[in-house]
Amino acid sequence: MRKWNWREGQRPHTRQGAGQRRGWHRGNRQQWYERDDAGPSHRPSQKHHANQPASHSSSSLPSSSSSKASSAAPELPGFYFDPEKNRYFRLLPGHNNCNPLTREQLQQKEREKERNKMLAEDEKTRKKAPRKGLNTSLLLQKRHLGVLPEHSYCRLVHEVKVSEMRRHKLEIQSTDNSISNTDNFRLIVGDSACERVFTVNDVSHGGCKYGIMNFSSSSKGSLSVEMCDNLYFTNRKVNSICWASVNYPDSHVLLCLVGVADTPGCVSLLPASLFSNSNPDQPGMLCSFKISSAWSCAWCLNPQFDKTFSTGLSRRVIVKDAETGRTQTYSVGSDVLAQQFALRVPVLFNGCRSGEIFSIDLRQRGRRDHSWKASRFHQESAITSVRVLQDENYLLAADMLGQIKLWDVRGTKPVQEYKGHHNEHAYLPIHVNEWEGLLLAVGQDCYTRLWSLKDGHLLRTIPSPHPAANDLIPSVVFSSNLGGSRGLPGLLMAVKHDLYYFPYNTDYQE
Repeated sequence: MRKWNWREGQRPHTRQGAGQRRGWHRGNRQQWYERDDAGPSHRPSQKHHANQPASHSSSSLPSSSSSKASSAAPELPGFYFDPEKNRYFRLLPGHNNCNPLTREQLQQKEREKERNKMLAEDEKTRKKAPRKGLNTSLLLQKRHLGVLPEHSYCRLVHEVKVSEMRRHKLEIQSTDNSISNTDNFRLIVGDSACERVFTVNDVSHGGCKYGIMNFSSSSKGSLSVEMCDNLYFTNRKVNSICWASVNYPDSHVLLCLVGVADTPGCVSLLPASLFSNSNPDQPGMLCSFKISSAWSCAWCLNPQFDKTFSTGLSRRVIVKDAETGRTQTYSVGSDVLAQQFALRVPVLFNGCRSGEIFSIDLRQRGRRDHSWKASRFHQESAITSVRVLQDENYLLAADMLGQIKLWDVRGTKPVQEYKGHHNEHAYLPIHVNEWEGLLLAVGQDCYTRLWSLKDGHLLRTIPSPHPAANDLIPSVVFSSNLGGSRGLPGLLMAVKHDLYYFPYNTDYQE
């Protein structure tokens, strides 16, 4: 009698004889069930009946065929098949068992193995081209022959540069030696010139601290970072931040703080000079608004409403003038998680937990119904980020299903989708650099992905230098001029308590 062999994919039709015992092969007497230190396990049957032809024996199969067969092992409920050991292992429920083997741990082990493999690939000097047959010499040749337009040439060169970026760790300098760099980064946001980056760090005893880092580039082509003297601590959570132009471009920072216990939430407008003792300028306007539980905020740069900011709350939007205090409230049907103002016209775009995206024209005041919604369209899940392009007829939106879409606001329809982003429940932003034609997003799996803004092609996936965890998702800033107008192009990544720089220059010296 032959027992069913999973490698052959079929069960023999011979009925089991009365003298045969289940789990044993007559002739070789090898027990099918075996035990291992991690718990009971099953080994797929590799022995065959003595009368079976030798051509069907597993020893005659090449190693490549054997590995393919191992990967095709059938799934058994409650068991995990290890292709290296060619054996089934029991999955133990819970996490409090001695020597537990759970599906979550196995998946985490596979993810960590893949991350280490990608890190090793990133260390190589020659990397995979972002597109088939795309390299700098070929682009230059096509440019000289006149078969490649200038705008296409610039865009493709940036794609090649992005694929060649390598990771370098930055040392954060500080005039105060007592300031330790042991608190994990939670969020970094660069100003419009990328000379300063506002940072939010989680504090071990609860709450967070926030401050400003100054960036500068040297004549040798290296990037230096200095933390400002004054750091501020709060027991409240920072939900959202944005730079605000009150006295001059990026003169202030707008913070949304969520209340805890007896401490109510608020929206604070802080001058950037407040964070440095060496700055001779007066601190300027410093105010706090009693707006609790704000999910998002945005600052308007349109000259008609240049002192106006907005906050997205639970089922309402508040638009406030920072100087006069004049307030306009709009009631909506869902929590507003993401906001951004257009530049040329005073229009505010909002993304909701319900997946709705709508715009508010600030010039239309006093309407009690929802007719003030200039445009409305939907995605399938909660919106985590919206970005208005310079054309202002197109908008990028990301949601909690990992979908990133480019919308035509005039026709309220998606015209491009950027696939590969991973998100299930996290509040994650997206970043866009139109000058270089790039879109960036950090997923919940801690991978940073870069797409071509034009056609949605995934150019590169950058693994985190640290093992993936929900509280260790990297925060990034991408700019053509990190450190000011004469700065360096590249990607800035903050993860755990470390800061990394991915420069365009392959000969970058630390």
